[in-house]
Amino acid sequence: MNNHNDQHQRIRKPFQLLAAGLLLATGIQASASVTNPQIGQLLWSEEFNGASVNTATWNVIDGNGCPNLCGNGNAELQYYSPNNVSIADVPFEAGTRALALRAQRQTVGSNAFTSGKVESKNKVQVQYGMVEIRMSTPNLATGLWPAAWMLGTSAQTWPRNGEIDIMEMGHKASSRAAAGGNPSANNFVGSNVITWQQAACVPGNESCAASTAWQTKNWYVPATSLANRFVLYRLYWTESEMRFTVVDNGVERNMYDAPLPVNSTALQAPFYLLLNLAVGGNFTDAATADQVTAPLPATAYVDYVRVYQLDGKGSVKLGNQTVPETAGKFGVFTDTTAVNAKLVAGTSSDIFLWNGASSGAGNTAPYEGSNVIAWAYTTPGQWWGGGIQARQARDLTNYRNGTMRFRIKIPANVAFNIGVGDTYTNQNWVSFPANTTAYGLVRNGDWATATIPVSTLIGPKVALQSLLDVFMISSEASNLPASTFQFAIDDIVWDSGTGSTPPPSSGPTSVTQTSATTLQFTTTTGGWADVHYTVNNGGQQNVRMRLDGSTNTYIAGGLKIGDVVRYSFTYWDTARNFAVDTAQQSYTMQ
Repeated sequence: MNNHNDQHQRIRKPFQLLAAGLLLATGIQASASVTNPQIGQLLWSEEFNGASVNTATWNVIDGNGCPNLCGNGNAELQYYSPNNVSIADVPFEAGTRALALRAQRQTVGSNAFTSGKVESKNKVQVQYGMVEIRMSTPNLATGLWPAAWMLGTSAQTWPRNGEIDIMEMGHKASSRAAAGGNPSANNFVGSNVITWQQAACVPGNESCAASTAWQTKNWYVPATSLANRFVLYRLYWTESEMRFTVVDNGVERNMYDAPLPVNSTALQAPFYLLLNLAVGGNFTDAATADQVTAPLPATAYVDYVRVYQLDGKGSVKLGNQTVPETAGKFGVFTDTTAVNAKLVAGTSSDIFLWNGASSGAGNTAPYEGSNVIAWAYTTPGQWWGGGIQARQARDLTNYRNGTMRFRIKIPANVAFNIGVGDTYTNQNWVSFPANTTAYGLVRNGDWATATIPVSTLIGPKVALQSLLDVFMISSEASNLPASTFQFAIDDIVWDSGTGSTPPPSSGPTSVTQTSATTLQFTTTTGGWADVHYTVNNGGQQNVRMRLDGSTNTYIAGGLKIGDVVRYSFTYWDTARNFAVDTAQQSYTMQ
């Protein structure tokens, strides 16, 4: 237990949100320590003092995770509604205004409850420092699940992007029993860190999610119920350690008995913030609506969120950090080729071998430099494949009229495919038949070069503005190898070419409100078209529009008066033979 002084709690919310697009960091280089921390300047804060939630900082969630992740992956029972999120006076602490997340019994579709959730994705990202949250929770009884947590900004899927749970309550009774004495849900709060770990890849845990809370003390049990009173939750975070604490009545207590080692590079990247009050789900003892006993309506309050310098470490990035890569040359995997920018394996990208049952490490020497992707195919008749995945989404729109070049050494009689994929899960593949020269690749079994036009590589669906899988290679399903072999890949470079990249255009696009609850998106481009849209800054929807003749249409439903719909289009310009990304626009439902 550390009686760290509570000076930050006494600061009464004078801070203002800093300008969007800034990087706020300290220049001091010091040896960071989470057990004897030196807390420095305030880097950023959200004080929740305004009349309403600041949508420049927070996305207010509207939905239940469907269709992709109904119940948010946890079988939760609530529908998150913007109507359940507000800035309000705190009834039990005079003079304090706070973010209010309200849960109530209200049926929306298949959900028997509504509640509130906000997140700072693409608006505020934190990397290292001390994160401090002053928060109160309602009477949880059975079924309420408040949380203040963070997710990695990496476009990689969970848990590879990492999850940091600064606080969460509402645990199952069986989880709370580990603390002894049968504490109630209101007298038990925990923290957690979840990452992808190879050791966690066991039957029944196909996601390979590894939880630091597994069979480990990660909680605080207060003598007095936490219901309807504020405490401080702190995360001390450096590149090598993490420490979670609760400051209750001026005394700081550790969640874990000792700091957690940072055992994944995912935890050395920026994270965004999430604040929510869930109802039910597999974290709680309420699998059904009838099992929820918490008095409703109920409200969790967040007085503030602050990020401080920790021993000279810490940064906060504001705004969407995905910006187009500069035209020229972009290295995916290269040592000596001159490029404007490049990915570095283990730092800004990861290399994955997809089928360890058919392939393993090879011993082919590099084509250039000192690094190479070398694999050995060892099981004839089995599929093989792998790829390079960026840890952050990459915008390569400036390369639309260019090429991707790579070197490969592979037997001539082995057919394979080369592909790329975006964060929307779209993929496209280009075929390289056995014993056939394609895209300049001479098939003689020695190192050779292939150059694929980007327009061919991405096909009709892949979004260049949000690339994740920047290089993939796989076997040809209809022609699996009949013998073992070695192969290697090196010097993968995207080249924008000398031609100019067409600028974004609004193009022949439009929106029309067709009823009080529906909005029709239209393009008259003659080819395929996608619409990308959000409602009230919620999750982005990416939809292939219906083509009739030369007109594409898509109707978004379930809207209401006052909803703000932000949208853009990606369409194929048949006259100029390339795809166009339009600028984002907005429409408010009338």
